[in-house]
This record gives sequence, C-alpha cells and structure tokens, in this order.
Amino acid sequence: MSQQPKKPDHSTKQFLIALVVVLGAVTVGTLLTMRFQGPRSHTKRTALGLMGPTSALPAADAEAWIPGGAFLMGSDKGHPDERPPHSVTVDGFWIDRTEVTNEQFARFVGATKHVTSAEQQPNRGLHYGPLGTNTAPGSFVFQWQAANSVDPASNSAWRFVPGANWRQPEGPGSSITGREKHPVVHVSWLDALAYANWLHKRLPTEAEWEFAARGGMERQLFGWGDGTNFFRHAVLARKPTVSDGVIAPTQSVASLTANRYGLYDLTGNVWEWCHDWYRADFYNSTPITRPVGPEDSFDPAESNVVKKVVRGASFSTSQLDEMRVSARGKRPPYFSYSDVGFRCARSAR
Repeated sequence: MSQQPKKPDHSTKQFLIALVVVLGAVTVGTLLTMRFQGPRSHTKRTALGLMGPTSALPAADAEAWIPGGAFLMGSDKGHPDERPPHSVTVDGFWIDRTEVTNEQFARFVGATKHVTSAEQQPNRGLHYGPLGTNTAPGSFVFQWQAANSVDPASNSAWRFVPGANWRQPEGPGSSITGREKHPVVHVSWLDALAYANWLHKRLPTEAEWEFAARGGMERQLFGWGDGTNFFRHAVLARKPTVSDGVIAPTQSVASLTANRYGLYDLTGNVWEWCHDWYRADFYNSTPITRPVGPEDSFDPAESNVVKKVVRGASFSTSQLDEMRVSARGKRPPYFSYSDVGFRCARSAR
C-alpha cells in the first residue's frame, strides 16, 4: 500500500500564509510607486542630448510630469510662422515647474566655474547688427526711456551694455541681491545648455514647450484659455516712473497662478530658450511624432543670423499677440538678453 502524503503542520501553514501576504504587499506597493512617480529615466544620449539621470526623481515641487499625447500645434490666428496648425505627438516628459532662478544658476557656476557668454568678449565674426562696434563683454538690456515722452514708441529700447551679465542685470553697479528667486537672465542658449547638461537634463523642444504650456487645453489662444484676465497669469512689468529709479523688471518665480500641469510663468517674466533651431517655414514640414526642430536656422528678417526658438513672452511684452501660447520668438544662441531665461526638461527614458 502506498503511503499518503503528510499534511503540513500548523506552523507550516502560518509560514505560507505570511509569505503570501508579504509578497502581495510588495507587489501592490511597487505598482503604486510606479503609478504615482511616473517612469524612471536612464542616462542616454540622443539627438536631444543627455536624457534624465539614473538617480532618484527630484522633489515633487521641482518638476512636473507631462503625460504626453497628441495636440494641435500652432495657430491660424497668429503670424505666418505659426501656420499651418498641425497635429503633433510628444512622448511623456519631465519639465521644471519654474524657470531656473539666480540662486540655482549661482550654484551651477560655483560648482563648475562656468563663464557665461556675456562675461566673454563678443564674437564680432557673427556679424550681429545690434552689437554695433562693441568689443567688451556685456549683454543686451531692455531699458525704459523717459516716462513723460509723448511718443510711446520711444519709451523703451534695447541697448548693448558693457558689463551687463547675470550677476549685474542692468550693468555695472546693479546686482541680484534680493532677486535670488527671480529667473536668471543674461544667459545665452549655450549657457542654458551647459546648465542643463550639468544636471543631466536638456532644454525642452518647441513642441514639448507648447504642449506643456497649453495645459491640456486645445485650440485656446492663451495658456489659461481664451479670456483676457492675463494679470492673473502673465508676469508683466510696470513701466517705472522717474521717482522709481531702477526697479527689477522680473518677479520671483511662481508668483502667479500655475497652469493645469502645475507649471508657472509660462507667459511673461522671461522668454525661455528651447532646444530647436528657428525656421519660419518649419511648420510646413514638421514631423508628426516627437519633432526636435529643423536641422538649420532661417529667419527671413535676418537671413545671415542663425537663431534658436524662444517661447513664452517676457516682462517687456506689451502686446497680447505675443502672449498667445502658439507665439514663436527667436534669438541668436550666442548672445544674451535681460528678458531671456530658461527651464529644463528630461525624457522618461
């Protein structure tokens, strides 16, 4: 007669039950972590540069996860370079909730000894007309003119100011004391790229920037909708009076309402550098999936000057037209300005 198998004793049953409970808890915990953190990234070099770091994700208040998807990019109500509106699909990505601040950039400079473009002698071989005959290190500063001028067009002007840089936003004698939380300015596209690479990040593509700025809203003129209540959403400067003296044109980041993705300052404060070269005709041939911009630059207004895309308008913006979420700006990547900053992005893989 064959022997019957022995039944497990009581202690064995308890062990098996405990093991099942532990494995179940670990599985559920892992799934919940993946659900709420989003995908982790791995450092990888692509056409966009370095992808995200392999370290733990940044604090929740530093970055926002943008789920990606398809959207209608551009507008038939804007300038010719915004046309035609076209369907584009972007992958999910991480993006900074705010523009990079002076204190953040200061940490980068302290760690890397980076010297910005504005702190170096300008390259006169680039033949950039607004530079004039200047040969000293400096940057372009937006300056308000006489407040009592009868000609509104003469109330403001751009000037190349020797000695102006991220530490001295208005030029020699000015400083960023008290502006630690303001967006860093007087950083060229090259400076922004160096900062992003330091953190194993990158600059957002133009398509990613517009997708994030729209906050999930289709066919809206502005990042907050079609309304004109822009003072709740657009960081604009008040033109100073004679008695004001020098006032900071920028404001602390996250001063106003965030969009639906939890992103701040997407309209006003400072224009933001994007990864892409600027071409006025690029929307006629934009790839449908994951566009990273054209291979070269062409601006009909200055055909001999290469430019990168900037987005989001700035404190100096006075026209609603520039505040539209599809509005495209462009600046030479080798120079810097008092109304251009940046935020970083990184891919999910």
